[in-house]
Amino acid sequence: MINFSNIVGTLMQAGLSGSTSSRIQNVLGGGGQASGGALSSLTGALSGLLGSGGGSNIGGMLQSVLGDAGNALGENKNLALGGLGALAGSLLGGGGRSLKGALGGGAMAMLGAMAFKALKGGGGDAQPEVPLGLREAAGSEEEEELEKGAELILRAMINAAKADGRIDQQEVQRIVGKLEEAGEPEEARDFVLAEMGKPLDLEGFLAEARQRPSLAPQIYAASLLAIEVDTPAEKEYMQQLASHLNIAPGVVAELERTVGLS
Repeated sequence: MINFSNIVGTLMQAGLSGSTSSRIQNVLGGGGQASGGALSSLTGALSGLLGSGGGSNIGGMLQSVLGDAGNALGENKNLALGGLGALAGSLLGGGGRSLKGALGGGAMAMLGAMAFKALKGGGGDAQPEVPLGLREAAGSEEEEELEKGAELILRAMINAAKADGRIDQQEVQRIVGKLEEAGEPEEARDFVLAEMGKPLDLEGFLAEARQRPSLAPQIYAASLLAIEVDTPAEKEYMQQLASHLNIAPGVVAELERTVGLS
């Protein structure tokens, strides 16, 4: 069975664009552009929950977001924090196969935190629901829902990479190599290869994504991490994504600020 969260984490670590790593560092607070921004209270939260070294590389938007999300849930232990430290460590100081599962959890938690912060600020919702991924799944039904969401997010990242044409074959082989290096099973590699080889079908994807409207900010956030957004085709693609998923302009702007695009 394919673990889509793990693949999302691996692709984020590998980078679908030249800016993926720097944008994630902006989100996590390691890039120097997100000071006081999106995920800024994580340093204290992770230090307390993971040990003194756990949050040393993470600042930026996470602290305030995790504080608010923890308050919304009632107890910080319900937040999915462990993988965030692994994700930051993999980007700022290496990482490896042993981090695979933690990277997947960290990627989903990071996207959930980005969505929570954007909805709270740009969406005008004083207390949005804490997204699944940022909070731990409660039981098998939510675990299954998290994986369905991760599959959509994975496809969103691959679709975004195809926004200005087909993905270069050399890039396809690089990504497959990263999946092999991470120990992903052949079934997972075949899925990614098949998705990368398909023509872009934005309408078909949007029809599926609209069935999970609460996931729209995470889908947009993941897409921002997958491409440069520096060509007319990519800009048009992101505009269509936001419009057809009914993402408020303020939420879009907040997500783009978080990754350092504005």
